[in-house]
Amino acid sequence: MAIYQHLEEYVGLPVATFNEDTGTEEEDDGRGAGTDPVSGEDFPPAGEAAWFVGTSFDEEPFGDVWARFLETVDTTEVTALIIGYWGASYELENVPDPVEMLTGAAASFPKLRSLFLGDITGEEAEISWIEHGDITPLFAAFPDLERLEVRGAQELVLDPVKSDKLKVLRFESGGLPARIVRAVGASELPNLEHLDLWLGEANYGGDATVADLAPFLSGERLPALRHLGLEDSEIQDEVAAAVAGAPVVARLESLSLAMGILTDRGAEALLAGQPLTHLRKLDLHHHFLSDAMIERVRAALPGVEVDLDDQEKPDGDWHYIAVSE
Repeated sequence: MAIYQHLEEYVGLPVATFNEDTGTEEEDDGRGAGTDPVSGEDFPPAGEAAWFVGTSFDEEPFGDVWARFLETVDTTEVTALIIGYWGASYELENVPDPVEMLTGAAASFPKLRSLFLGDITGEEAEISWIEHGDITPLFAAFPDLERLEVRGAQELVLDPVKSDKLKVLRFESGGLPARIVRAVGASELPNLEHLDLWLGEANYGGDATVADLAPFLSGERLPALRHLGLEDSEIQDEVAAAVAGAPVVARLESLSLAMGILTDRGAEALLAGQPLTHLRKLDLHHHFLSDAMIERVRAALPGVEVDLDDQEKPDGDWHYIAVSE
């Protein structure tokens, strides 16, 4: 599975695109509700959209698009921001650092609450090609941030952080390094309600083990957690076995072990573990369960919304995760 579409909606807001082809002409005060000179359509008021800012391969430098965005849109009203393609080392000698640009302009975004870093499609760059740097400064620059989502993990750096405001944290990758998993586990996030980790496979840097997941499974450091996603893993059976006895599960409303190499062995461990009937949703889509096991899972959880879509068949002995390269 690859990602071939940009977000069209984010945190309940329609996405307004600001890229190498767009800009505004001044109308009234010229801030936040201008006109795109290419399409002739009005931009929405700044606070009524999630703003996508990005460029394309071999097009206008991201830094120039970003500067024009800051000049054109009333960023003091922006609550949700999506950063798209910013360039790559195989294209540019000096790759821009979007985190540096974001933190440098932090004072211009006093209402920013939601940030998606890397809304980049497979046609722009495969997920394993998306190059990052240190995202730790985002937490100091935007202390009121409630939602952070990051796609791609190549060269990604994160130190343990502290945030009383963060409610949603998501990492999408074909291989999430163990150092990132450990940094999240060592962070102080007392109000985090939703955590998704696409663990990926070792070929693309996903070297986390079940032991690295211990802080999430115990739940001690995440007292507000209500959704846990440990997904897209080549060791999904081992993850499922660990989750089966994890203390955190008792207070979850939803659990996702989707997109990985989940076989009957992992499903058997789940069914033999603690009750899951309190869950509102269990997401297991993209799996390698037998027909008989699918029926057993459904029968064991009659009041739970169980997603068992995308039943995969191994290619000989080869099983595969949903998102890798």
